[in-house]
Order: sequence, then C-alpha cells, then structure tokens
Amino acid sequence: MFNTLSMYFSYPFVRYALIVGILVAICSSVFGVILVLKRFSFIGDGLSHVAFGAISIAAVLNISNNLLLVLPVTVVSAVLLLRTGQSTKIRGDSMIAMVSVGALAIGYLLLNLFSTSSNIAGDVCSSLFGSSSIITLNLTDVIICSVLCVAVMVIYVLLYNRLFAVTFDENFAKASGINTNGYNTLLAIVIAIIIVLAMNLVGSLLISALIIFPALSSMRVFKNFKAVVICSAIISVVCTVFGIIIALLASTPIGPTIVTTNIIVFLLFLIFSKTR
Repeated sequence: MFNTLSMYFSYPFVRYALIVGILVAICSSVFGVILVLKRFSFIGDGLSHVAFGAISIAAVLNISNNLLLVLPVTVVSAVLLLRTGQSTKIRGDSMIAMVSVGALAIGYLLLNLFSTSSNIAGDVCSSLFGSSSIITLNLTDVIICSVLCVAVMVIYVLLYNRLFAVTFDENFAKASGINTNGYNTLLAIVIAIIIVLAMNLVGSLLISALIIFPALSSMRVFKNFKAVVICSAIISVVCTVFGIIIALLASTPIGPTIVTTNIIVFLLFLIFSKTR
C-alpha cells in the first residue's frame, strides 16, 4: 500500500489535487461554521446548482477555462439570492428552491440540446458528483485556487470579530454600528467562491456536505466558537486527505469518498458526545 501511495504521489497532478483539496477543505469548514450558526447552510445547495448551470453554459460555448464564467455567475447569483431572500413576497428558502431546481433543469437541457460531447451522461455525472477532474488540475489551476483560498482566509482573519458579532447577534451588531447587510453580502460572495472551487473536488450536488458536516461534527463535542472552528478545519482536512488517498487506492470516485469519510467522522463524534 505504501509503495502504491509513493508511486501516486510521485506524479505532480496528484500532489496538485492534494494541495487544492486541503485549501478548499480549510475554507469551506471555517465558513461552514458561520453558515450553520446563521442557518444559511441551504444557500450552499442553491449556489452549487447555479454553478452547474453555469458549467453547462460554458460547455455549450466551448469555453476552455469555465472558471471565467462560473465564478462571476455564481457570485452574482449569491448576491441576488440574499437580496431577494429578504423580500416579503418570496421567502428565502422558496427562492433558493426555485433557483436551484431551475438551474439544474436548464443546465441539463442545454447540454442535451447543444453540447458536442459524445458522453453527455458522463459529463453530467462528473459535474454533479465529482470524478477524476480533481486529478487533472494543472499548475495554473492550483495557483488560481491558492490565491482565492488565501484571499478568503485573509478576509476571515481580518474580519473575525465582526463576522463573529454578525453570526451570533445580528441586531446587536447593527446597533453597534456594524453594516450587517454588507457583511451578509460579503459572506454570500465568499461562499460562492468556495463552492466554485469545491466543484472539482466533490461535485455540485455534494458541496453542501463539505461545508456542513465538519461544522456539525465539531459542534457535537465543543461549545466554544473558536474551538469549533479549529476542530472543524482539522476534521475537514483529515477527511479530505484520507478521502483522496482511499479513492486512489480503491479506485472510487473522489467526491463521494470524501463525503462518506465526513459522514463516518460525524457519526463517531455523535456517539462520543452521547456516551460522554
């Protein structure tokens, strides 16, 4: 087994996959804690479906680097979902359900009508559930991902106290002079960036698991916010690394393997919290 792993890690694309996986795991878990506490976790599901629709459009238009289209479309959708979700005419959960289902349907329809690919079903399955696309990353993809992940973490560190205030008591934060609407918009934009980066890792339908499970697992054991964030990041990184290694050794899809690893860890933390 160790000889096989050493052989795999001698290839640059496997090392690239591990680097991107760790960076995305850290970003998604850290902001996942905020999403769970603010009950915004459902927005990740809706945005992942929007990203799938954008990927379908990029495939139809033969855009080689779909990040140039998917990232701005997902960011704009995140802001619009947040704004319309505050409307009294259409509730936030209803709007997200409409957008997510609509994006999935339109994306699949466009792929069937205009795509020149000979394996549409395989392309759709790869986008929805993740596949070997994470190990086809080149150095440019890794650099772009690294820059975006570092920017996301810098935002988190610099605005930690204000994000903490907005997360736990938005009314008090607003009374203290914090622009809560602006920080909620910033949070939506950051989550959109994380979702776009995570699509190659776990697929559009499984991104929410990468955001939610580490946060829920750490909350079973810790009650302190900082401890939950640190534990969530550690769980996410460990599950991602083990998920990639298991997928390489067992020849299983990387995305579902990572999510399954997160589920197992969540169950272990749940049992530990119950027995404690």
